Amino acid sequence: MSGKLYVVGTPIGNLGDLSPRALEALETCDFIAAEDTRVTMKLLNHFEIKNTLISYFEHNKFEKGPYIIERILAGENCALVTDAGMPAISDPGEDLVKLCIENGIQVESVPGPCAFTTALAISGMPSRRFVFEGFPPADKKERKELFSFLTNEERTIIFYEAPHKLSKTLADLAYALGKRELAIVREITKIHEEVIKTDLVSAAAKYADNSLKGEIVLIIAGKDKSESGSMTLEEAIKYALDLVGSGESKTEAAKIAAKESGFKKGDIYKAII
Repeated sequence: MSGKLYVVGTPIGNLGDLSPRALEALETCDFIAAEDTRVTMKLLNHFEIKNTLISYFEHNKFEKGPYIIERILAGENCALVTDAGMPAISDPGEDLVKLCIENGIQVESVPGPCAFTTALAISGMPSRRFVFEGFPPADKKERKELFSFLTNEERTIIFYEAPHKLSKTLADLAYALGKRELAIVREITKIHEEVIKTDLVSAAAKYADNSLKGEIVLIIAGKDKSESGSMTLEEAIKYALDLVGSGESKTEAAKIAAKESGFKKGDIYKAII
């Protein structure tokens, strides 16, 4: 009889958030598949858990996936964990879960913290309808296509981002989406947990130096149906100047502001020069 795969949520910052069921799963399973064994070892040491760790991450999943499946089919139980939060959410654990299902292995949930839902809950942004996009693509073409596609997205948009990539992402999002309302949620459940309410253009200018640290979730307002053409000419000019301040050329800033406001590009360009 085959074993099971337990998908175990772990703390995203505060170790007190590890549930009793998660603790039991990590203690009693035959082995643990971890995204980064060094990170998981710190968690196990804190709770004085002694168990076998196997590395399972993006660059070894095709090698380790079949090995893990073989052990589970032989009767062992495996706990799948990621560095923080729920595995298989914007995470290579997704592939292991799929492999288990394809091989008739039972997958059992041991729910725990999840960064993007927690961030949304404390952001003050609309939560009835939202779209989670994970980390923005690194490939320039894919990135441009995605941000362009999201231009007309009316649901709240959620991204993860690393602090050293934040300035570039904010600039690209401001270019594509304009002056949308934004919540930057950082260091969730940690000492310096913070929700910064701003907009994409202002954030792109303020954090161009990548000064924000820690784990970051970006929550962006969806497109308002009345958004297009709702600016006055004065607001459109100010918007263009904000874009210039965040690094855009005057020509591009005028073009973006014209698209968002409905005013002529030439009129806005003349005003900002």
